[in-house]
Amino acid sequence: MLPTPAPEPVPRPGRRYRYYDLVMAAFVTVLVCANVIGAAKVTTVGGFAFGAGVLFFPISYIFNDVLTEVYGYARARKVVWAGFGALIFASLMSFVIVALPPDGDWPDQAAYETVFGQTPRIVFASIAAFFVGELSNSFVLAKMKIWTRGRFLWTRTIGSTIVGEGVDSAVFYPAAFYGVWTNDLLIEVTIANYLIKVAWEALITPATYKLVAFLKRAEREDYYDYDTNFTPFSIQV
Repeated sequence: MLPTPAPEPVPRPGRRYRYYDLVMAAFVTVLVCANVIGAAKVTTVGGFAFGAGVLFFPISYIFNDVLTEVYGYARARKVVWAGFGALIFASLMSFVIVALPPDGDWPDQAAYETVFGQTPRIVFASIAAFFVGELSNSFVLAKMKIWTRGRFLWTRTIGSTIVGEGVDSAVFYPAAFYGVWTNDLLIEVTIANYLIKVAWEALITPATYKLVAFLKRAEREDYYDYDTNFTPFSIQV
């Protein structure tokens, strides 16, 4: 018996969704917190060195998977652009706050510089890695959904993460820390973070399934990107 073909997309001009904005807000929150709080710290557990932010940053990829699977690439791309703007604002705000001259009686300037004084190099690396990584993740998932005719969700969530997180790690760590860390530490942290991110995605797959199923029922949406313009330089849906 031939497999049941995937349903054709139904045009929905001006369609409003109940949970799309909430998922967008969750995505941007995780993204900004992971980059501002945890991007530069390296920790060691059991002799295994990795970036602390990796414990939370992969959650943004989970939300990206959910957005693309339910709402389609174009709406996920719009959320990526929202995250891109939020990262730029957070970086600009950090720079301004740190640069403002402190009151003579205020003792915490050095602490602020340590915590929020990210160098322009790290900011650029973080923003560039996020942009190419998230869009690569969304693109792969959208294409795989068509190839698999909407079946085997786990292959799409994990497969897209392998590509997206690979691109992200390959861009961010060398761009941010080459020449600052030793080459051995740079390679170790890059590989470790990549493996942790992919493992995170695999472990959280059951929860991803539940969230996707809930949103598809609640929104009455299961979008297939047959005729989507995959250019990254657009926010049109």
